[in-house]
Amino acid sequence: MVIESEKLWREAETDAGYNVYFNTEQLDLGPFDSTSLLAVIANCEKQGISHKVMDSKEVHVKFGDKVNVPEGWVAVVSENGGVLKPTKAVAMFQTLAVKYGVVVKDKTEVADVAVDEEKGGVVVRSGSGEMFYGKKCVVTAGAWVSKLVRNVSKGVVNLPIQAIETTLFYWRIKEGCEKDFTIGKGFPSFASYGEPYIYGTPAFEFPDLIKVAVHGGRECDPDSRTWRPAAMVVEYLKEWLKLTFGDRVKWEDGPVMSQSCLYSMTPDEDYVIDFLGGRFGEDVVVAGGFSGHGFKMAPVVGRILVDLVVGGKVAAAKLDEKIKWFKIGRFEGNPRGNVKHFEDQVRFREVISRM
Repeated sequence: MVIESEKLWREAETDAGYNVYFNTEQLDLGPFDSTSLLAVIANCEKQGISHKVMDSKEVHVKFGDKVNVPEGWVAVVSENGGVLKPTKAVAMFQTLAVKYGVVVKDKTEVADVAVDEEKGGVVVRSGSGEMFYGKKCVVTAGAWVSKLVRNVSKGVVNLPIQAIETTLFYWRIKEGCEKDFTIGKGFPSFASYGEPYIYGTPAFEFPDLIKVAVHGGRECDPDSRTWRPAAMVVEYLKEWLKLTFGDRVKWEDGPVMSQSCLYSMTPDEDYVIDFLGGRFGEDVVVAGGFSGHGFKMAPVVGRILVDLVVGGKVAAAKLDEKIKWFKIGRFEGNPRGNVKHFEDQVRFREVISRM
């Protein structure tokens, strides 16, 4: 899906006339026996993605003093990394949607989705009472998807998608080192498969600031989050920055900027893409649980949703190899969902959710 999604990003950019996706190398770090890192290597080999496994000395040769790898750790450098400009990307897709006939309704709460008993198809009711009629409906409500689906299905379908409050942090690069951490100088997007799982991107969105954050957060009700980062997360990140980038990043001063956001995660961290079923049959398709690793897949997920909502079960059968892991029914009698052969990446939420 990653390879197909990159192709679709490029097609959308060509249509829009500007870029939102910028290719980089991807640097994955972790203990030599990390099952997650081994899974990265196996996936690169399976998909034919160019990559190289390096020890600390080889990383130093490639990146110089910019990156330090702990003793007993290895690195995987692959070609298919990248950085997206999220706000610009959303605006791009909205612009293209309008270009092809879509009507965008901002600040419109979806209160209910029901079967249209008179005309057939589906009717969507907004919080203000406005009604929208159509033959089909796609529900992609992010952190609110579990709440909405429970309401729409009258309690029959309970998606195990948990809203998680997380925070992105931006750290100032030391004066004189700013260019070292840019895409233009070959600095990669990166992930560290330690405890906790940490990820980041080159200086890109904001001049002279590098984004580094923990992949996890507090479980929450999306309507009543705290908007505050957990203090221990900042301390974890400061220690990691000190060990990995040394004095090239001003870790001791703490982050200079933070952004609160919401994840929506399933127990197995895989997506949900399926027909709602019941009285809706194939007329309503639900998609959720994308946060943390879904935004970059938006184009290919969008194409899958179109195929499902237009083609129904015939399309689903053709797409089975892509979507068989994303069925709602995988949680029936199996609360953990799909079997994984590597560590959970957002297990850190269990620690800080108790704070």
